[in-house]
Amino acid sequence: MTRSTQLAKRFREVHLNGDWVAATNLKAQLSGLTWQQANTRIGSLNTIAALAFHLNYYIAGILKVFEGRVLDIHDRYSFDAPPALSQDDWEQRLNKLWADAEAFAGHVEQMTDAQLEAVFTDPKYGTYHRNIDAMIEHIYYHLGQIVLLRKLVQETDTP
Repeated sequence: MTRSTQLAKRFREVHLNGDWVAATNLKAQLSGLTWQQANTRIGSLNTIAALAFHLNYYIAGILKVFEGRVLDIHDRYSFDAPPALSQDDWEQRLNKLWADAEAFAGHVEQMTDAQLEAVFTDPKYGTYHRNIDAMIEHIYYHLGQIVLLRKLVQETDTP
């Protein structure tokens, strides 16, 4: 298995369909939530909807680079989630997240070793490989938060 295939597999595992490292994945944790649950605020913590937006903000931004476009994402905007005002809004956000994740993994799968070791837009960002690894780690980081938030939200839903 090539390095790019391994990276794409790891990305899909945490994002879409695996359970090897965390015994769950992002899709499993976000699927089945109502828009109200996704928007439930627990104290000063981010909502599940905000975290889902945040993750997709970076995935979509890096995906643009994979497609030959300019990197135009900024940390200060990464939590500027438009509100999910209905179940349809929430489902559309999730569908975009899954589609962007699969497109991201598809691009990674096609990369050569030389592409993986190439500079990612600017030397200060390191290589493509480093950025792909960072995305996987970023998803695991927020997946842990989402798992805990989901449990807390479901506790508040229980009469």
